[in-house]
Amino acid sequence: MKRKTDRAAMTWRSPLALVRDALRGQRARERDLRNLVSNLPYEGLEQGKQPNRYFPGNAIKTTKYTLLLFIPMNLFEQFHRWANIYFVGLAILNFVPVVNAFQPEVALIPICVIMSLTALKDAWEDFRRYLSDRKLNNMPCFIYSRKDKQFMERRWKDVRVGDFVKVVCNEIVPADLLLLHTSDPNGVCFIETANLDGETNLKQRKAMSGLCISDPEFQPESLDSAVVCEKPNNNLNHFKCYVEKPNKEKVGAGIGSLLLRGYTMRNTDYAVGFVVYAGHETKSMLNNNGSRYKRSKLEQKLNVDLLFCVILLFTLCLVGAIGHFLWLQALPGVPPYLVPFSDGHLDSPSLSGFYMFFTMIILLQILIPISLYVSVELVKIGQVFFITNDIDLYDEETNSRIQCKTLNITEDLGQIEYVFSDKTGTLTENKMVFRRCSIMGTEYPHKENAIRLAVLEEPESGEEVIFSQRPQPAKTGWSLDSEDTSPQDTQHGHGSQHKKKDSGNAQSDVAFSSPLETEVIPDRKLLQQISRAECSSSREIDPYLDFFLALAICNTVVVSMATAQRQRVSGVSHSSQTNRPLDTLSNLVKKPGSLRHFFKRKPRRNRTMSEDSVIEEDHFNPRIKMEVSGDISRLQTHSLHTPSECNKPALSLDNLRYEAESPDEAALVYAAKAYGFNLLARTHDSVTVRLPSGEDLVFEVLDTLTFDSNRKRMSVLVRHPITKEYVLYTKGADYAIMELLGTPYKEHFSRNQKNIAADTQHHLDCYAKEGLRTLCFTKKVVSNKMYESWSVNRQRALAAIDNREELVMDTAVQLEKNLSLLGATGIEDRLQESVPDTIMALREAGIQVWVLTGDKPETAVNIGYACRLLEEEDLVISMSCNNKITCTSIINCTLEEMRRYSADPRNVDTTQDISLVIDGRTLTMALSSDLQDRFVDLAKRCRSVLCCRVTPLQKSAVVKVVREKLKVITLAVGDGANDVNMIQAADIGIGISGQEGMQAVMSSDFAISRFKHLKKLLLVHGHWCYSRLANMIIYFVYKNVAYVNLLFWYQFFCGFSGAAMIDYWLLIFFNLFFTSVPPIMFGIMDKDVSAEMLLGVPELYRTGQGAGEYNFVTFWVSILDAFYQSLVCFFIPYLAYQDSDIDVFTFGTPLNTISLFTILLHLSIEIKAWTGVHWFTMLGSVALYFIVTLIYSSFCVTCNPPSNPYWILQDQMGDPMFYLICIITTVVALLPRYTFHVLRNSIAPTPLMHARHLDRLDPSTRDKWIKEWRSFRVRGQVKRSRLSTPPSPTLETPVDIYPQSPTTSEIMGDELTQNVSPENYQRPLHK
Repeated sequence: MKRKTDRAAMTWRSPLALVRDALRGQRARERDLRNLVSNLPYEGLEQGKQPNRYFPGNAIKTTKYTLLLFIPMNLFEQFHRWANIYFVGLAILNFVPVVNAFQPEVALIPICVIMSLTALKDAWEDFRRYLSDRKLNNMPCFIYSRKDKQFMERRWKDVRVGDFVKVVCNEIVPADLLLLHTSDPNGVCFIETANLDGETNLKQRKAMSGLCISDPEFQPESLDSAVVCEKPNNNLNHFKCYVEKPNKEKVGAGIGSLLLRGYTMRNTDYAVGFVVYAGHETKSMLNNNGSRYKRSKLEQKLNVDLLFCVILLFTLCLVGAIGHFLWLQALPGVPPYLVPFSDGHLDSPSLSGFYMFFTMIILLQILIPISLYVSVELVKIGQVFFITNDIDLYDEETNSRIQCKTLNITEDLGQIEYVFSDKTGTLTENKMVFRRCSIMGTEYPHKENAIRLAVLEEPESGEEVIFSQRPQPAKTGWSLDSEDTSPQDTQHGHGSQHKKKDSGNAQSDVAFSSPLETEVIPDRKLLQQISRAECSSSREIDPYLDFFLALAICNTVVVSMATAQRQRVSGVSHSSQTNRPLDTLSNLVKKPGSLRHFFKRKPRRNRTMSEDSVIEEDHFNPRIKMEVSGDISRLQTHSLHTPSECNKPALSLDNLRYEAESPDEAALVYAAKAYGFNLLARTHDSVTVRLPSGEDLVFEVLDTLTFDSNRKRMSVLVRHPITKEYVLYTKGADYAIMELLGTPYKEHFSRNQKNIAADTQHHLDCYAKEGLRTLCFTKKVVSNKMYESWSVNRQRALAAIDNREELVMDTAVQLEKNLSLLGATGIEDRLQESVPDTIMALREAGIQVWVLTGDKPETAVNIGYACRLLEEEDLVISMSCNNKITCTSIINCTLEEMRRYSADPRNVDTTQDISLVIDGRTLTMALSSDLQDRFVDLAKRCRSVLCCRVTPLQKSAVVKVVREKLKVITLAVGDGANDVNMIQAADIGIGISGQEGMQAVMSSDFAISRFKHLKKLLLVHGHWCYSRLANMIIYFVYKNVAYVNLLFWYQFFCGFSGAAMIDYWLLIFFNLFFTSVPPIMFGIMDKDVSAEMLLGVPELYRTGQGAGEYNFVTFWVSILDAFYQSLVCFFIPYLAYQDSDIDVFTFGTPLNTISLFTILLHLSIEIKAWTGVHWFTMLGSVALYFIVTLIYSSFCVTCNPPSNPYWILQDQMGDPMFYLICIITTVVALLPRYTFHVLRNSIAPTPLMHARHLDRLDPSTRDKWIKEWRSFRVRGQVKRSRLSTPPSPTLETPVDIYPQSPTTSEIMGDELTQNVSPENYQRPLHK
């Protein structure tokens, strides 16, 4: 007993001490720098003596509620909706005796039902989060124990800051770890980041160097240094840290030495790290912001209109209060039904009228539809279900379907007016194909490879041929003798392709490894040049060899073996509807292997060449002669080396796998491989390349200057294994490289070859006009003295904690000077399937399409013509300015010309076919505060806008400016991390799950796999979602107003006493059950026009743009119609039963029945496409009404005292007058609406009505009508014509719009061209 008391005394702490520790912990967590030490010396001590106790543990909690506090917290959250507060307030008000209209308990039923259903939904979602957290927190991991002298298995929730954690191959990193040791002798480990950004390519992380670590067995006790790191942040690509040794020496570390929670260890036996962030402070958890709440435009309009409904309610209540006051004033005495209080006192008429105001609010409260918000949510869930299960939006190649991550903006898809799109990976495949190259001023067109690509593009009818994930190995090696591919081999290649369908897709998870990307047929002339260079005595400094060495070395490609397949013990479900990293991580255990299925790829095109016809040489691809006959390609091969020379048994090249971070790098490495420069291995300090001769060169990697958006280039500094020189290989954008050139290899060439830079620039311009992506490659020999001096500065910059990025970039810029140009490459990024058709459909639908890309203008313009963003007849305004004065002048003059054109009477009902091309530098000026409005006005008048050389921040700025200035609904679509800002800035963000990871998808509202899916998503599902929801909301408001007005009209005959002629329970059941399901089904399943018509006539989409179907007029027309129908439904039965002896409920029952028929038949008039579900819900609602009412009136004698509804409906159904009144009243009530629809559809039918008529025709006739209709376009659409030549300044030349103006092209060499025809840009060969 005494031991327990002592233990309790030791654990108990005073409240003051707890508060003091909490304040200290808060200060420690808020410091910019954290000092962390190892937990090992303090193992076993109590919590208060732990050095890192102020930092949170690794257990996570994403639930919003606890078991004890669920009810109060959920009620608090639900009361954030003012509608819930309104209805609860009225229910409470009904408990006040002087103002109550119903039994207090009865008034609570509707709001209690609604809030209970919402609470159950929230509880279920929170319980699922709890299960996910528990599973994640209990995942196993290994933590080092000083007591046991080994790594012990623990749970993720046991990890703390300062622990040493061991991660083995194929396991997930449990916390953010500073990498200290790996099983690799070089301290390198490979990780996969798919759980965070969706990228499946392997990435390297390097253990910190310079620490006292005992090899080969790492002993955590050997680390006696302090780890100083920055405060946690959500930047996944940035980390500042240094380790301070006991002698005060500092060793810096960056993101390259940090393993983030959620990474998966690959191709590494194990790695040991020091925990720097745990739990909710890890970078992945800091990125877990949950779904962003967006309000649709329709919802915003609804909130405003509901305020008008509140005003209408108060008006009716005020009329009732004044009426009650006047009625009491007009009484000659005190009638016997006015019962006084116990003291004999009666309220004055004015006070009674005041009380009656609140009574009327309770009575007429359903004028505000209590179930509308719940119904809207149910409708949106149903709409999302049909969208996600649309087979046309499923992509078989990636095994993915559309994801809807934000449920509350589906209707905005039908009101889009501006679409902002990225180019690479969004409009294009992001599958880079090596096409051409220029070396030392000589261009090599690779015609044989172009023929192969053209053959691959030709479709085969009646047979689907699937590519293998990797090229088949050659059956025979290269030899001196030429050989033809045998017909037997060819037939075998075709016949076996179907069998290889499954194996080909499941064979590899390596990105950018389809045959389209990996197979390159060398250029014959270049092969001969390389052969001569190989035989020359000075091959170590030959620029041709250096060029291909740069292609193979200057990258971050990781080499792995095909036999070392990655085990997919866990994966990410890309069809899930979550964009939270935590939820993504929680699915790892639920859906193993899903990444393998997601990243399967099988090209759409049918293969027309046999597997053996394109042979990939292990060492060196020789001269190739191709003959294409039909759909079979025959290759004749000639080797430049004997087989004995090329045969190196050290390594089989067929088993190599290249893990590239971008498709550009993969294409370049495969191009080098095609010429015999094979990248064999890469470590953190070496890279091995096999030359065409079979010789292996091992380059020592001294440093890698990684790519950044400011420098637009990357470099690799190596020591040449033969010359022992320090060599810097650099690749980058042409404009970033050309200004850094020094003296090229002039001494090796004749006089006519000295202008290498100018010739290369000319080739680059030609490549860009063909739509190719261009890169320049350079070499620089660094002297020993320069390297030693630079290395000191580099290490100092890497160890810095403040301004580290700036210092590191400065050292890179310092070295990347006086470069020697080697050559340039042109890589083709092909358009995705049906991109031109999709863009044309969007433009015909009234949507303006803008393309925002980082490519150079020539490339972007060429792609613009290929995808039909720009048309042949367009007047293209190309803006490129060096100063703001020029930019201002151009915008003002161009805008004036456009306004002058519009004001010309000859141009009435015409639009200008003008497109704008603007570069990033000019865009920055145009978006300045003083030019912003004029630029938006100019862009608004253009049919399409193409922004080139723009940064991610500029993309988001453009979207925000257009959205805010023009007050339009915008949509942004992209596929990469650089598109995230743009996607989040738009009203609707759409991510494409392409080849650049899943960061865009994780930040988006919707995710698709192909750009072409945007067509059906907007034109069909967007139109349906908006039309359905708009009409359902209008109907809901009409239904409640029409029903509640029956009670209001009755007040004129009951002294405005707040009495009701319908039983209270039936009043509640009417909106809650009898008429609730049909409008929901109407909102989910109605189709005003078929999908075929909406796709065939995109102009029908315009009906939802702008004000759309839900506007001020339609809203108030429905209100007036509801007033009319309520008058008819009340006064026809009133006149029929006038001077009869029926009681109040006998009068109210026909009213209730008539209202049911009128409201449901009103909906039947609005339904455009009847289905079995519609019939079932309609008839079911009527049957439910009669069954419930009959049962209620049969058994409920005293359910609502003192009234008695016993047997009323049974008596009514035996009276023919009841049926006659129901029929006549319903017909008279609906006659105006039915007549209006008939007259409108006959006299002035809308385009949607025309489309519905065409839908009734047989498909062949309908298609003919669609073609004819499209030729004339929808009536009311403005004509289009070419821009006529306006007055001065003239357009006499197609190059310069203002050639004489001193403020345009003459200033700083600026360019402004308006190209009437696109002759300046060559169209691409393949679309």
